[in-house]
Amino acid sequence: MTMESDSESPTRIRYHVIGATTLAAVMLYLDRICIAEIAKLQEFRQALQLSDEQVGMVMSAFFFSYALAQVPAGWLSDRFGARRMMPIYIAVWSICTLLTGFANGFVMLLVVRLLFGLSQAGCYPAAGSLVKRWIELPRRGTASSIVSFGGRLGGAISPLLTAWLLKDYLNWQAVLALYGVGGLFVAVHFWRVFRETPMQHPACNAAEREVITQFDSPDDGGSSAAFPPILTLVGSGTMWLMCALQFGINIGWVFLVTWLPTYLQDVKQVDATIGGLMSTIVLFAGIGGMLLGGPLTDFCTQRLGTRWGRSLPIAGCSAVALCAYLSCLHLESAWSFVIAASIVAFMTDMSVPAVWAYMQDVGGKNTAAVFGWGNMWGNFGAAVTPLLVPIVLKKWDHNGDWHEAFYLFSAGYLVAALCALGINAQRKIS
Repeated sequence: MTMESDSESPTRIRYHVIGATTLAAVMLYLDRICIAEIAKLQEFRQALQLSDEQVGMVMSAFFFSYALAQVPAGWLSDRFGARRMMPIYIAVWSICTLLTGFANGFVMLLVVRLLFGLSQAGCYPAAGSLVKRWIELPRRGTASSIVSFGGRLGGAISPLLTAWLLKDYLNWQAVLALYGVGGLFVAVHFWRVFRETPMQHPACNAAEREVITQFDSPDDGGSSAAFPPILTLVGSGTMWLMCALQFGINIGWVFLVTWLPTYLQDVKQVDATIGGLMSTIVLFAGIGGMLLGGPLTDFCTQRLGTRWGRSLPIAGCSAVALCAYLSCLHLESAWSFVIAASIVAFMTDMSVPAVWAYMQDVGGKNTAAVFGWGNMWGNFGAAVTPLLVPIVLKKWDHNGDWHEAFYLFSAGYLVAALCALGINAQRKIS
């Protein structure tokens, strides 16, 4: 320890960085989830002449472009820096949110949602990488849970806020404009607060820099590769298990942010405003899991090491989520279903910090690209599900109870639980 760091207390710039990143995550999900509330409006569907199948395609379009752009966007953040790229990502997706309100038909809406997915793809890979650079190893799980909490907070308030604004104050175009303009302010705020490393931030003192870097290994330094490390990722068996794990989780989880409002309205006969409240309750349950998941994986890692400290929380949470979905087959009332769906959201989100921490553990100097690779496959699962649900319901659900869809969601969590037992955070992606 240097004489300078001995004589001063660490500054707290790292917390401002995490705060700005968390705010970006709030907008990420606020803009993403609001479309589920808007898509169920008859005036929205009539104005754009959309069928149920087209609505499913629009929802899936986002996830496909979001998935495909994960590795390139993550590599761009590694290569050119999050301070450049993150404000660009936020500004572009905010403009796409605005443009969604100006869509004049299915084709324009589809194109805008594809661009929306491309621009949102870089946010979490960049966030995961900057958490690694700005937070010391023993607290990265907790910091990851705080940033992820921002996303879930945005997703949780989005249904209720959007339903409230639509019912009493604004039309759907104005709501999208409001959210889009808000995102532009967040982009500017992030650029002003963030620097690539503690060394580059003028307000971060030597004592804080030492706190942040004291557990770093020599392999964590250096510049990123000139191109995304695709061959290395393809050759990693444990990374493929992480990809399958994320694919399975999103098969089950994405129902909560796409078809849930429609299910509550059509199957449970819930009023639109009450349905917005129920969707918000479900997603707020995830917030509790997210906040507990970071300390959980940090605690398990300290006791069991990184191998099982990352693996077991994910496996256990996925198993409980599987059981909660299966219980939906026997629940009649809307509120009992909301409780079960809330358990799914809670357990899913409690596993997320362990997923983030795993990718930080193995990512080295290409953490954002590693994030992007895992998230890409996870979002393929999210992209497929909105398309599969109408097909499954049309072909097998003859009584309209959606049980066959819940078998699909449960299968996703079964895959996730089994794959989680095989991942190994001690195997680096060099």
